[in-house]
Amino acid sequence: MKDKRILYVSSEVVPYLAENEVSLMSYDVPKMVNDQGGQIRIFMPRYGNINERRHQLHEVIRLSGMNLVVNDLDMPLIIKVASIPKERIQVYFIDNDEYFKRKATFADEEGVLYPDNDERAIFFAKGVVETVKKLNWVPDIIHVHGWMAAMLPIYMKHFYKNEALFSETKIVTSVYGQSFDGTLDAEMVNKVQLDGVPADSVADLTIPDYENIIKATVKHSDGVIIASENVSSSLTKFIESSGKPFLPFVPKDAFAEAYSNFYNNEIL
Repeated sequence: MKDKRILYVSSEVVPYLAENEVSLMSYDVPKMVNDQGGQIRIFMPRYGNINERRHQLHEVIRLSGMNLVVNDLDMPLIIKVASIPKERIQVYFIDNDEYFKRKATFADEEGVLYPDNDERAIFFAKGVVETVKKLNWVPDIIHVHGWMAAMLPIYMKHFYKNEALFSETKIVTSVYGQSFDGTLDAEMVNKVQLDGVPADSVADLTIPDYENIIKATVKHSDGVIIASENVSSSLTKFIESSGKPFLPFVPKDAFAEAYSNFYNNEIL
């Protein structure tokens, strides 16, 4: 992976949030590529339960200040950055007071999903792409982890399809076990279509439950990694029949070689 540029876009990353499958792999995979001499960047949302002082986040003024349109509303984009201790890995945080100030990630203290999670996901996807454009950093691969990052492949293939910066960039999505019950806002599909995404390409979002969101993401990816033993049989079958290059689940102690081979032989 030497000198390859890989952008990791994740819902959750340790050490900033609690350990789970998504947050751990969103740290371990970039570290592996970094150790192999690749160039990496990591993006995640700046949820309100991330301790900015402890993790030494600071705002990057030159990258902040843009407004992003979500559901016909202008939403200010704030970019913060921190470094993972000992690893010399930079993590960029997409922030907005309206979407990410609350002191939890996806649901309130009663476990009820936030009603604007769909808009948060759209804002996160746009925020990542606009920031990478400002950095003028061209990734060979964008690797997506977690459902909050799942709109990025869709927006890359439609909203940003004419961006010359990404003309050679490939998108890989890691698929994990179901991480929320119920559905996001029923208007999600219409909000995405407001950004010029064709209705037929996001028909799955008509019922925006976890599995349908991931199906829409897989359709817009160039490769798929089954990153959990707990992926449902229906979603696994969908991935296997999608025609996309895919990597079956690999145990954590063997993932490094498998992921490197997948990147190099199936994606690049």
